[in-house]
Amino acid sequence: MRFFNEKANASPASSLDHANDRDYPHTNEYDDDLHVECPPHTTERKLVRKIDIHVIPCLCIMYLLAFLDRVNIANANVYGLAKQLHLTGNQYNVALVIFFVPYVLFEIPSNLLLKRFKPHVWLSLNMFLFGFTTIMEGVVKNYSGLLAVRFFLGVFETGMFPGAFYLIGMWYRRSESQKRFSFFFASTTLSGAFGGLLAAAIGKMDGVAGYAGWRWIFILEGCLTVAFSFVFFFTLPDFPEESKWLTSEEKDYVSARLRADQGRSARERQITAKDVGRVLMDYKVIAAGFMYFGLIVPAYGYAYFAPGIIKTYGYSAIQTQLHSVPPWVAAFGFAMLTATLSDITQKRAPFAIGCICVAIAGFAILITVHNNGPLEYAALFLVAMGAYSAMPIIVCWFGQNLGGHHRRSVGTAWQIGFGNIGGIIAVWAFLAKDAPKYVTGYSICLAFTVISIIACIVYGVGCWAANRRRDRTPVDIGLTEYEKTEMGDMNPEYRYLL
Repeated sequence: MRFFNEKANASPASSLDHANDRDYPHTNEYDDDLHVECPPHTTERKLVRKIDIHVIPCLCIMYLLAFLDRVNIANANVYGLAKQLHLTGNQYNVALVIFFVPYVLFEIPSNLLLKRFKPHVWLSLNMFLFGFTTIMEGVVKNYSGLLAVRFFLGVFETGMFPGAFYLIGMWYRRSESQKRFSFFFASTTLSGAFGGLLAAAIGKMDGVAGYAGWRWIFILEGCLTVAFSFVFFFTLPDFPEESKWLTSEEKDYVSARLRADQGRSARERQITAKDVGRVLMDYKVIAAGFMYFGLIVPAYGYAYFAPGIIKTYGYSAIQTQLHSVPPWVAAFGFAMLTATLSDITQKRAPFAIGCICVAIAGFAILITVHNNGPLEYAALFLVAMGAYSAMPIIVCWFGQNLGGHHRRSVGTAWQIGFGNIGGIIAVWAFLAKDAPKYVTGYSICLAFTVISIIACIVYGVGCWAANRRRDRTPVDIGLTEYEKTEMGDMNPEYRYLL
């Protein structure tokens, strides 16, 4: 059998990426002299497939339902939510924005709690709570009640996205990750498509049991989430070291292959306030936050307002819901295509920037064309395809470039938490007074996509410069394995994906 020494190469572009049945080191806490073989009863390819089956579907369904419960208010509004609750002026926008207050503030604390509790406990608990909150959204009687449920929806959903991304990052090597991240993130596009179809069907229940059709959207979709939360308590994956569906040999092997690619995880060590401070002092981490921040504005602008925009093209309520589906489906296909090409080429920056340019093209059309419904509708395809394909690449690129539990936990939560401040901007970009042209909203979205491109360039140049500097520095500078673990991706042996 052939062996791989993790000290010899910490780069994703290693011989590790070109073998499916190879042995990797597994040591007692910080000893690199021992090696572990791939268990004789399996191969790396089969083991990764086993991980795929247990990890990805659960997280995809979980986030599909989370995003559905978050944005179904847009579908409900098409059926008269604002009118029946007597919302005036910008009160609908306020109901949207209040969701983001706790959603932004509690991202990092939620990831710290995810590490303290087991993921299947923390994520399924929050899933039950935001599903129940969605049900309550269907029985609100006034504006105050709507604000209350939207606030608590933000509280309980705050950990879903960064928690799932963090968890996926602790299972897969960087060379394997982009397709899986994008498939997970594409659950948002499937959620949009699924939500439109559901809303078209549920809207026909108007008047059943004395409830308006928009109320049934919240009630039924919330009940679906609650039901799945009980299932996911038993099926959601934990970290590799804690999984019950891997043998001890398989756990050793999975941990070793990740250490060879990303360095040791420091799973056993608690995250401290100093850890948080050290991570946030890295300018690349700040740039990564702006990469995501710049895309959140157009992404949420589309998610919350696309049904209303499509309705201005002259469609009925049900036709509007059905016409909201195709752009989401196209976004899913485009996201998976770019993710596959990104994994094949092992490049992130070109695909992230390219996808953002697709979204920019869509907004350019929407800003300049106002009397051609088919062309404006086609531009929505470009917006959805560009924004929702670039976002998973950006988050995966940054998340997988972070080494170790503490840097990845804090870094991913920072990127998602700071980035979601853009959601607050997005809900104020499209005001009723600007309909049907929404030039202001489209212009704001266009400006923020440019911010995202600039941040991508800053982050990419920073990673390239760090790799070049480390290539010129002697690899063996006397660091202990403990010190390398503490440094994470700041370890001089570590190399960033570009």
